[in-house]
Amino acid sequence: MARLEDIPEPTRTAVANLSCPSFETTPFLNGPPLSERRVAIVSSAALIHRGDKPFPFGSGEFRAVPGSWSNNEILVSHVSINFDRAGYQRDLNVVYPIDRLREFAAEGVIGSVADTHYTVMGSTDPGAMVGAADGMAAALIADHCNAVVLAPV
Repeated sequence: MARLEDIPEPTRTAVANLSCPSFETTPFLNGPPLSERRVAIVSSAALIHRGDKPFPFGSGEFRAVPGSWSNNEILVSHVSINFDRAGYQRDLNVVYPIDRLREFAAEGVIGSVADTHYTVMGSTDPGAMVGAADGMAAALIADHCNAVVLAPV
């Protein structure tokens, strides 16, 4: 992730001037021990299945990432002049830590891995993502997920 002072103009000013919505709800709740939690991933790498249409720049949409996809079928469509692709090109788990979650589930560290995970386009106006956040939350609740790994890029 780039530091604000390292981002060239005019992007730096645009990012600094973005408004971020505030919420009146309590985002943190108590829950079962980690060993009993069903865990999903939310990545801002704009993940797509090989052959699918990439995310448009600045898109506020979210997409499902089925856990059945193999790592070699997944591409990153995130675009930003500040995004270093070297890490995920070596290991997709940098932006989508599915193998680590599966290892944790096998070891009993977590209860289970969700069948479906979610992705959005990073570098997007937070106000444009309210619908996506609500949609992902509803889908995660329907899948009985009670923990999420946020994988920002």
